[in-house]
Amino acid sequence: MSPLDWAIVETWQKAGVPLEAVLRGIDNAFESYQRSRRAGRPLKSLAYCVDAVLDAAAQQAEAQAGAGPTLARSAGAKEPFSRDELRAFFARNCDKLERAAQQGGGLSAPWARHAEQACASLREMASLLDAPGALDLEDLERRLTVVEERLTAAVTSGADEETLLVIRRELDRQLAPYRRRMTAAQLSQLERQYLQKRLFEKFSLPRLSLFYLT
Repeated sequence: MSPLDWAIVETWQKAGVPLEAVLRGIDNAFESYQRSRRAGRPLKSLAYCVDAVLDAAAQQAEAQAGAGPTLARSAGAKEPFSRDELRAFFARNCDKLERAAQQGGGLSAPWARHAEQACASLREMASLLDAPGALDLEDLERRLTVVEERLTAAVTSGADEETLLVIRRELDRQLAPYRRRMTAAQLSQLERQYLQKRLFEKFSLPRLSLFYLT
């Protein structure tokens, strides 16, 4: 998968599109493509599937509208991540943040200071894992999102114009065949995700979301 494909997947994840809708939408898009005149050429990007995935998500939401509330996870149900997995994830990301800050010129760089602050936030979140009772993963993800968004703003502000220009050109080149299929809102969100991904890669910064816990 290309960086653009990953950015598209991230926009679906952040929008809360169910996995079932994503898979159904991709299948529908490929079936439509096979019926088109372009079927002899390979389909090279998930950008072609954006509309189909959102349509599938809307259809799933309509189908579930009259189904009543879903049952909450029982108290004895297994959590998707163990506390040890989460601690290890936070520790790895904290190490990566500290290394990135040192390689980026130490605390003299504004974004590097934010990397240190993000590491401190991760240590605070790790202490929440020792609390008794069920772990609120949704709230934990919200906390991680806030930290990552602040770090993204700092890195974007600290990047030089040439770096940002190269990323924009790269994105425009990849999106050119698909722009007419996407709305302004979709393009704007995708551009933000793509820019964040490429900047984090450039500065060797880890992604903090539980979406990346593997």
